[in-house]
Amino acid sequence: MQKFCLTVTCRSTRGVVAAVATFLAKNGCNISDASQFDDNETGQFFMRVSFAPETGAALQDLDAAFVDIADRFDMSFSFHDEQEKMKVIIMVSRFGHCLNDLLYRARIGALPIEVVAVISNHMDYQKVVVNQDIPFHRIKVTKENKPEAEAAIMRVVEETGAELVVLARYMQILSDEMCQKMSGRIINIHHSFLPSFKGANPYKQAFEKGVKLIGATSHYVTADLDEGPIIEQDIVRISHAQSASDYVSLGRDVESQVLARAIHAHAHHRAFLNGTKTVVFPASSGSFSSERMG
Repeated sequence: MQKFCLTVTCRSTRGVVAAVATFLAKNGCNISDASQFDDNETGQFFMRVSFAPETGAALQDLDAAFVDIADRFDMSFSFHDEQEKMKVIIMVSRFGHCLNDLLYRARIGALPIEVVAVISNHMDYQKVVVNQDIPFHRIKVTKENKPEAEAAIMRVVEETGAELVVLARYMQILSDEMCQKMSGRIINIHHSFLPSFKGANPYKQAFEKGVKLIGATSHYVTADLDEGPIIEQDIVRISHAQSASDYVSLGRDVESQVLARAIHAHAHHRAFLNGTKTVVFPASSGSFSSERMG
C-alpha cells in the first residue's frame, strides 16, 4: 500500500493537530503514525504524520489543497512519498568505515537512500565505489584551490539532484558560504562525543584523560565547526585495560552506527531543525526493515 508523510512546523497554537487530522480524513487518508512536539522555550510546534491515501489521493493534489490550512497557521510543510529514496552524495577522505557501512545499508535497503555519487579528495575508495556502479569524483582540495574545489562539489550536487550530502569522515572544512547554501542538507559524523574532545585526535585526547565512555556525534553542518545541531549520539564503555588503538577501533564502530541512524532520521523526515538544536521523532513501525540481505 502506498504511504505518504506530512511534516509541519509552525508557531504553537490551538487547533493545529485537529486541522491536520481533519484535512487528511476528508481527503480519504488514514493516519498510521503521528508524532508532535511543542517547544515551550521557543514556542515552535513540530509534527510528522504517516498516512495511507486509501481513496487514491495524489501527493501533488494533497500538497495544493493543504495550502489554505498552511496559510491559516503560517506553517512550513512538506508532503513526501515514503517509497521514494532520498538522493545522497557521500564525501570521504581516507577513513572508509562509514562509507562502506553506508554503501552496504543502502544496497540492502536498510536506509531509504540512493547514493548518486561519492566525492573524495583521495583515490583510496575509487574501486570500491565504481564496482557498485556509483559515480566517483576525485576533487583535490588545497589551500590555493578551495573555492574552485567547492564549486566543483556544488556542480556534482546540482547535476545529480542530491538532496543530502553526508560527510563520512571527510577531513576538509567546508566554507561558510557552502554551509549556509546547504543549510540543513549536510550531515557530519564527528569522532567524539561532543562537546568534549574537539579537533584533531579526539580518541588520543580521551585516552590521555582516562575516560570510561567514548562516543560519536552526528550533526548538521554549520559554519561553526563541530557546533551544528546534533541529530544522533551514542557511546561505548571503555576500561583502563584498553589501549589508544582500541579506542580508535571501538570508536569506528560507534561512528558508523551513529551516522547511519542520523541519515535514517533525516531520510525519513523525522529530524527537524530547531534553532541550535533538533527535534528527532521516533521511527515509524517497519522503517528499519530491509529489502534483502547481502
